[in-house]
Formats: sequence, structure tokens, C-alpha cells
Amino acid sequence: MNHPAPPPRPAPIAEAFLAEARALLGERGLTTDPERVDTWLTDWRGRYTGRALALAAPASSEEVAALVKLCAAHGVPIVPQGGNSGMAGGATPDATGTAIILSLRRMNAIRSLSAEAGQAVCEAGVILQTLHEAAEAEGLRFPLTLGGKGSATIGGLISTNAGGTQVLRHGTMRAQVLGLEAVLASGEVLDLMTPLKKDNRGFDLKQLLIGSEGTLGIVTAAMLRLLPAATGRATAWVGLGGIVDARTLLRQMQRALGDALEGFEVVPAHCLDSVLAHEPAARAPLGERHAWNALIECVSPSQDSAALREALETALTAALEEGLIADAVIAANDTQAEAFWALRDGISAAERALGPAMQHDISVPVEAMPEFILAAVPDVEAAFPGTRAVAFGHLGDGNVHFHVLAPAGAVRGVWEEAEGKAVSARVHDLVTQWGGSISAEHGIGQMKVDELARLHDPVALAVMASVKAALDPAGLLNPGKLIRPPRPA
Repeated sequence: MNHPAPPPRPAPIAEAFLAEARALLGERGLTTDPERVDTWLTDWRGRYTGRALALAAPASSEEVAALVKLCAAHGVPIVPQGGNSGMAGGATPDATGTAIILSLRRMNAIRSLSAEAGQAVCEAGVILQTLHEAAEAEGLRFPLTLGGKGSATIGGLISTNAGGTQVLRHGTMRAQVLGLEAVLASGEVLDLMTPLKKDNRGFDLKQLLIGSEGTLGIVTAAMLRLLPAATGRATAWVGLGGIVDARTLLRQMQRALGDALEGFEVVPAHCLDSVLAHEPAARAPLGERHAWNALIECVSPSQDSAALREALETALTAALEEGLIADAVIAANDTQAEAFWALRDGISAAERALGPAMQHDISVPVEAMPEFILAAVPDVEAAFPGTRAVAFGHLGDGNVHFHVLAPAGAVRGVWEEAEGKAVSARVHDLVTQWGGSISAEHGIGQMKVDELARLHDPVALAVMASVKAALDPAGLLNPGKLIRPPRPA
């Protein structure tokens, strides 16, 4: 019987590092036990698996700073990790086994929450849903949510500049961060936690770190803005004949509902069918099948739900009378509204159950999105016979998830590495031709690092590389992610 070879023993220099790290963090804060480490070596999608020298879990910003200094002294790479729920392999180490995973999950305190100021100071490991619940208890809300709110952490959301379903009204994570605390590659703590509305003392360094995917510094805490809790909510599921009609409906809803319009998601029939087949308890909101569906959410801190539902009903009735929409239903209560959102949030899991697929998180200008979908879907399907292309998501902010499902019989893990890479290149070429971005909200990670280098503006890439070299000259922070290192001369 063949047995797998045991992992190689760390080199003496690594043994010395581990001894010092263990003395610094204690047994709870550092482990090399495979049973505890292996869980965190594979990304959420299961596409990337690496190896690590150890799993470090500091309990404070001071411990993070001390650990980073120790890593710098020994030349040990660091892969920061939050909830490990990212979509681009940005928190997964490479196969060399020389890096440590730096988990921020133990740093999960909400240091303060002020209803008067509308602010919360959270450590990087705070789970998004935990922040939602804490804010709600004080009559407030944090205006960013997504399907993975039960596992995504504040540090990870900041590092990837996460989006979600409320960007239409409230913006991405960038717009929610008032202040930031981070540990730099030198081990110095950068304290940017003063929430000034006006501050012209040079570069806005917190914005430089937001979206940098742990390549410039390790986010340890943040001051976040909170809004008054909603007093009213109205949610509708709408059946449409086409994606162009969805854009027209979006503009009408914006005019009719103003700032109350918080979410506008589009779901094609194929995606809804997949969720209904995957989730036995799921039910179609409308009696008939429609080529496209829109999920509309209205929220207000000043109007009650009855008033919002009335305004939404008036707007949808006008759209129905002019033939823009085929049917619609407004949720009678929060339970029904959450059932509508469960259909939307269940798409990724349902599509994954169908077999291999290449998932693309892309954006183009809102006004061009319907035409892009109408052009890109047949283009990709013709170029790769047997595939099925579907687009769904945040039409209101010009971001859709463009999934290309593999032909029947394709082998998971094999198809993605062969034809799948050519599929992604085709999609990214099309997005670039339409003036869009190959990463709207999931980040670059290791999944798209080569594509970014291939398609992004060379001047912008050079500036990013210069910033990386200035802040992390040894290249120890999340190597191989976001910024491809320069090729040897």
C-alpha cells in the first residue's frame, strides 16, 4: 500500500522562527498541527490549495505587529486571512509551504459603538453579521451586506473592497470606512482612526490600503459608519421580458422612489430555475416563468413599510400598464422579503451544484450592461460549444456575475484548467472592449493576477508595483496576489 509522503521538516531557520513565534503567541496563537491548519489551506470555491509553515492567530494589534517584525527578521512570507470566504484565492498560500497564514479571526471585538456619532470601531475578525446585530440593537444599521455575511470578516471586506447588494445607494466598503488601523510590512502600526470629514494632510492612506488585498499592510481594525435603522421596507419580485426592459425599469424606479431605492438585482430564468431545483423549500414568487426577473428593495429611515409599499406599488403599476413588465409581487412582510432574497443569494450554490463553471465578477457602465450581456452571451457560447453563459446580479451599479457553465460531462477541476482558462480570457477581453473591469467586487487574488497584468493599463500597473516595492520591499505580504512580481532580468 502506498502512503503519502510526510510533509518535509522545516529548515533550521524555520524551526528558529517557529520557536520564537510560539513564544510570542502561545500555543493558542500558533499551531503547526495539520488537523488545525489544513482547513484553512483551501479557498472557499475549492480551486486553490496551498501549504503553510504554520497558522498564526494573534489576539491583538500589538501581537500582529510583533509577529510581522519577526517574519521580516526571518524572511517568512505572510498570507493574511479573514473568514476565508473570498472568491479569488486571495487568502490561500502557495504550494511552497514557506509562508504562515495570519488569521485575524481571534481579533473579533467591537471596541466601541456610538449611536450618537453613528460609528463603530471593529477589529478585523468581527463577522459582518455580528456587526449587523450589534448595530441593530442600538437602533442603527451597517449599510453593506452580502450572501456570505455569516462568515465574511470586516478585515477581509476592507482588504477586498467588498460590494454586495446595497452599493446602488450606499457604495462599496470604501464608502463605509471612516478610519483604519493597519500593520505595515515593517511591523509598524499605522493609526488612521481619526474620522475627520476634512483632512488635507497629503495622501488618503486608508484608501490606499482598502482593496489592496493584504499586499501593502494588514488591516487590524477599522472605524465604520453606521446609519439610522430602517423604519420601512418594501421588496418586490418582478417578471420581465428582457434585460433591456430591466434597465428601463431601473431608471423609472430611481425617478419614482429616489433615495429609498436601495437594491436592484437581475435574475435570468436559468438562474431561478437552478435555485428552485437545488433548494426543495424554495418557491417561485410569480405564477409564470419569465425570461428575466428583477428584485427591487426599498428602505427608508423615515417612512413606514406601508407607505413604501404604496409608493412601490404605484411605480410598478405604471410600469405594468405601459407593458414594461409582465408581472410583479410585493412582499407582504419581512419573511416573504427574505424568501425573495434567498432566491437571489442561492444562485452561486445552485450553479455550483450543476457542475464545473467559470465565474466572472465583472462590471461595465450601467447604461451599456444590457447590450453587453446580449452580445457576450452568444459570443461565448458560440466560441465554446456546449457551454451555457448566464449573467445575474447588481444591475443597479453595473456589476453582474457572468458565469459560464461547462458542457455536460465535463470533469470538475480538469475542465477549468483547460478550456475554462480560455473561456475566462474571452470574457475578460470582451469586458475590456466594453470599457469595463475584470473585477468589480471580488478582488484579483491569485485567480486574476495574470489577467490583470495582461489587460490593465501598463502605467497603472507600474504605479501599483512601485507602491508595493516602497511599502513591502522584501515582498513578504501576501506574495503572488494582486500584483505580479517583476520577472527576473
